Amino acid sequence: MSFLHVEGTKIVDEQGTEVVLRGAGLGGWMMMENFISGFPGCEFQIREALAEVLGEQKAEFFFDKFLEHFFGEADARFFKSLGLNCIRIAVNYHHFEDDANPRVLKPNAFKHLDRAIAACALHGIYTIIDLHSAPGGQSGGWHADGGTHLGAFWTHKDFQDRVVWLWTQLAARYKGNPWVAGYNVLNEPADPSAGAKRLVGLYDRVYKAIREDAGDGRHVLFLDGNTFATDFSGFPEDVRGGGRWANTAFAMHDYALEGFPGERGLHYRGTEEEVGVLRERYGRKRRWMDERGLCVWNGEWGPVYARREYEGAETDEINVRRERVLRDQLEIYKQVRTQPVEWFSDDITINIDKLSWSIWLYKDIGFQGMVYVSRGTPYMQHFEAFLARKHRLAVDAWGKDDTHVKHVYAPIEALVRDAVADDAHLKLYPPLWSVQERVTRIARTMLVAEFLVREWAEMFRGMDEERLEELAGSFGFANCEKREGLNRALREHAGVGAASRVEAEAVDRAT
Repeated sequence: MSFLHVEGTKIVDEQGTEVVLRGAGLGGWMMMENFISGFPGCEFQIREALAEVLGEQKAEFFFDKFLEHFFGEADARFFKSLGLNCIRIAVNYHHFEDDANPRVLKPNAFKHLDRAIAACALHGIYTIIDLHSAPGGQSGGWHADGGTHLGAFWTHKDFQDRVVWLWTQLAARYKGNPWVAGYNVLNEPADPSAGAKRLVGLYDRVYKAIREDAGDGRHVLFLDGNTFATDFSGFPEDVRGGGRWANTAFAMHDYALEGFPGERGLHYRGTEEEVGVLRERYGRKRRWMDERGLCVWNGEWGPVYARREYEGAETDEINVRRERVLRDQLEIYKQVRTQPVEWFSDDITINIDKLSWSIWLYKDIGFQGMVYVSRGTPYMQHFEAFLARKHRLAVDAWGKDDTHVKHVYAPIEALVRDAVADDAHLKLYPPLWSVQERVTRIARTMLVAEFLVREWAEMFRGMDEERLEELAGSFGFANCEKREGLNRALREHAGVGAASRVEAEAVDRAT
């Protein structure tokens, strides 16, 4: 087995052969997210609430069983049958240290991460360790598990020190493992400082910790751009040629709004003009790296899907459009060109290689995953009414459909706009959040969600370990359904031939 490394714009093995990483994010597992697993709010909130309802021992039993069932060898076997070769594993710092006992590794810190990496290696799958949640939250998103819209990580040096410490521990453990393709240092940072100087400073420190303190110079570092992996404008110029950060790829995220609820996706048909918009937007996101001859990795992308219990008769029509967006993006990603590219105004010739990518998401309860928990499982049956109400209230921020509650929050948005005399003052960081987005994130996906956390936990009251394992077992591969259109597209673009399709069908029958 060969370690991978960055050579120019490519990821290659030790023989210099290009390896295009095609895979998915294992989210909602070691970093739980509300829309993936069905709870309201953030992971730390539901862990605390369930411990209050069941007691710490029983609550820990449930979460441990959830981790055990959510991903195992059967998942890795299926993943490989699609021709995919890399899984990006999202992790929460909480698995490795406690806030009350920082910089002390928990006794079983690597239990599930070791198991997942080994299961993937057994089936010839690379893994990328993705620090999805940092102390204090590196962004105002629920997926940073901070519980607030402000990323406290950037204003407290001690939080940053702990991340440097954690990466030293992770690199020291996995530096000899060639099946680990590399380390995604920090997911979707949102550093509000001018020129992203705190983010660049953090990357410098983590780079030194991994390369020198842990002695790991072989693994690829994947560095997200600022403002949710979209902005590289504050990055230093001396990264050219691997000068400042050797053996490094730069991670953009390429979500297309055409694949989400809203006006852009309502009428998408994949016309030449519409595909041109996708291509132009994609080119703009990677332009900074291309101009400097750097290696690009698309760490997250992909549409969400309609669910029959919510969208009813419109489900199939909606999902046809969403899959069209998916396929159009895949076609863009596989293009190889050496020529002046249309998103440059200058006459510049560069290499556009096949893109390594990690689609979001491998598994969930039915919104975006390649596989999803069956509606007939104990977990989905038990929480059916709760999930329907959560959907109607649009409590989750990701891919929300606020049809039923938009009128409730519109007056608050109007109040804010009327109260601020200068429109320029309505533009706060991050710029991706409009007034509407900021109001609904704070007032709906944080405030309302906060009041639903205890209700979710109370639905476990009185359960014994047998019943808790039954609920956790709902997330096992054998209890999941497969999103066939999505998986078919991924299989085709991974170059899976007839023999591999036979193997995939055998996996389906076996599992």
